[in-house]
Amino acid sequence: MMTETVALTRQDEGVAVLTMQDLPNRNAFTEPFVDRLLERFREVGEDRETRVVILCGQEDIWCAGAHQELLLDLAEGDMDAGDILLSKALLDVPIPVIAALEGHAVGGGLALALCCDILVMARESRYGCSFMNMGFTPGMGITRLLQEAVGEYIAGEMMFGGQLFRGSHFESRSGVNYVLRKQKVFWKAQQLAQRIAEKPRFALETLKGDLSIRRRQLFEETRTREAAMHRLCFGRPETAERIRENYTKPT
Repeated sequence: MMTETVALTRQDEGVAVLTMQDLPNRNAFTEPFVDRLLERFREVGEDRETRVVILCGQEDIWCAGAHQELLLDLAEGDMDAGDILLSKALLDVPIPVIAALEGHAVGGGLALALCCDILVMARESRYGCSFMNMGFTPGMGITRLLQEAVGEYIAGEMMFGGQLFRGSHFESRSGVNYVLRKQKVFWKAQQLAQRIAEKPRFALETLKGDLSIRRRQLFEETRTREAAMHRLCFGRPETAERIRENYTKPT
């Protein structure tokens, strides 16, 4: 029996929990995993009984970003970066989404988290933009979404340098809602979700539509520029080799 890569559970009335659990690939974006995430985002968005979503991963890994095979497809021209629509799909979920970041979130995984409405990080886990380590510029809207979340200069350091930072680095330095001990992350997300779920769905949708305008605009403005930078970077013959040499999964 195949394991469900994105599990959907309901812990309280109005609260849906999406758990990314593609364990063999450590929640890296493969085509089947991306397709399942897109299905789940549509499912919770269309369910009128759901008023808030918690998006979580595993204790050690939230999301590792794009799988090496997907990146090589991009570098070798077999796929266009514009085909990765996860960021837009998550931004378009009509109700609040809470990212419970117990484990590491890297590259596209961090970009996905930044599309959520509330962020709860773990002090011990690592977060960062590994794109430039592999010779190509950041994508999935992160070039502007990260600036919005942590500020222009911290975002610049993260994107230029490609290093990962512990969650504790962002305490008092960013717009992240909470940075807590790992054991408290999901508990806090549940607490927030229960409070939100008390509100009527129509009002939540209306407010979400308004509060998410800034992030949705930033994403749309960024898509074209990121795609142009990707074409330049992925068009260089050395990029595929850098991906093979420098691709690492968080441990």
